[in-house]
Amino acid sequence: MDQLDEVLTCRLDLGKRLVEPCSIVIFGASGDLTARKLIPALYHLFVEKRLPLPFRIIGFARREKTDAGWREELKAALQQFSRTKKVDEAAWTEFARNLSYCQGDLEDPKAYVHLKHLLESFGVPELRNNLLFYLSISPTQFGDVVGRLSEARLLLRQQQPGGWQRVVVEKPFGQDLASAQRLNSELTQFALEKQIYRIDHYLGKETVQNILMFRFSNSIFEQLWNRQSVDHVQITVGEKLGVGARGGYYEEAGAIRDMLQNHLLQVLALVAMEPPVSLEAESVRDEKVKLLNAVRRWQPEQVAKNVVRGQYVAGTIGGQPCPAYRREPKVNPESNTETFVAMRLLVDNWRWAGVPFFLRTGKYLPLSASEVRIQFRPPPNVLFAAQCGPKLDANAITLRLQPNEGITLRFNGKVPGNNIQIRPVRMHFGYDTEFGAYTPEAYERLLLEAIAGDATLFIRRDEVEAAWGIVDPIRAGWANTPLTEREFYPAGTWGPAAAAELLASSDRAWRDPQPAT
Repeated sequence: MDQLDEVLTCRLDLGKRLVEPCSIVIFGASGDLTARKLIPALYHLFVEKRLPLPFRIIGFARREKTDAGWREELKAALQQFSRTKKVDEAAWTEFARNLSYCQGDLEDPKAYVHLKHLLESFGVPELRNNLLFYLSISPTQFGDVVGRLSEARLLLRQQQPGGWQRVVVEKPFGQDLASAQRLNSELTQFALEKQIYRIDHYLGKETVQNILMFRFSNSIFEQLWNRQSVDHVQITVGEKLGVGARGGYYEEAGAIRDMLQNHLLQVLALVAMEPPVSLEAESVRDEKVKLLNAVRRWQPEQVAKNVVRGQYVAGTIGGQPCPAYRREPKVNPESNTETFVAMRLLVDNWRWAGVPFFLRTGKYLPLSASEVRIQFRPPPNVLFAAQCGPKLDANAITLRLQPNEGITLRFNGKVPGNNIQIRPVRMHFGYDTEFGAYTPEAYERLLLEAIAGDATLFIRRDEVEAAWGIVDPIRAGWANTPLTEREFYPAGTWGPAAAAELLASSDRAWRDPQPAT
């Protein structure tokens, strides 16, 4: 019997700070995010014994409710949105004892006094002093809320022995660079930067986190990760759904604000950053910021050659008719808002000089899939390449972020038989096949990290502003220019023809994500 390789497993989190008993205050507790994501995430952390004991969760919102009424609402939502579907009655009963509701208006100072009294009623000192404030509200209200918390002495801007306070804020982090800077200034007026946790759920995905593991723990790949070996990189985030009921929000955001400024640029930073000096939060975030600052800013007059926008018109997906964007609810019938964006970026540093990064995202595409494709340079034009020409495919590594999470290496091999034929073959690693374990929801990981005080998976102020610095000139280049016919695409296709032309101009082509087989 062959001797199997020893499976070595290295545990990296043994030295991390333990989570401490705390109170979690959710502002906007009546909202959709609380019911669909936050409470299910906290419930599953509790069931898996990951939450600190004791703990309390306080919902703060304007609507009048009792503790019992709010708990019943959350239980009904949990039965719908829980990843385990069937809710354990005993576990829910025990979890629900820690849920309290605090009715109040965000602008009313008395409501914060009431909140303070509620926190002070908890007998354990840590539940009064260790406070995590989750702002699931409009960004325009962030400044007012942290200001009121500061006035009530619930949020202290200086270090205090025996307690901590942290603020978690949801995106969007502004509408442009100027508004992001104002928002950051408002927050840091009342809280230190290290107390602010800007959440992007994409960074909580297991496969996004695995990008760093894949790159920096495998020497055979990292030494290929540069301009000598890589021809170009493609990052695709496709969404099979349209805007639906979010038309009002989407009219303000568009694809570039909704997806590219945050999710895609975060993935770009992880794929292209330099190795950090350590796994500490600031070391990792320093390298991400350096990478974003190295991205070449397209001036408005350069946008047309490097960025493509699009908007879906009527089409079909899976045989089902899809309406045009301009016919969606709450959408201007003459709207020029982009539902698709594709762009070419250049990173002006030693590792990536001259290597184009192509990013694209859109609504009503044929497939909901997120992946990164590292396309290597073609082999020299001798031997097989000389005979096959463009029919000999170049090697590639694909990081599939969702769904069917995994990593695929494509290389060329001989087709068995008497004829001599070459075609691409693949070596594939699938998370489900290898580990057979459920991947936690992103919010579970992010909430746990915020409670523990680990900011690695959260976005720092300069990171937010660097991303807006990339996006703002693009939006200025579009200005109020109406869409042209070549910028529309039927629902169920991979975007407008102009997106294909963006790569074709350099003899490249998009590699579309494939459905699971």
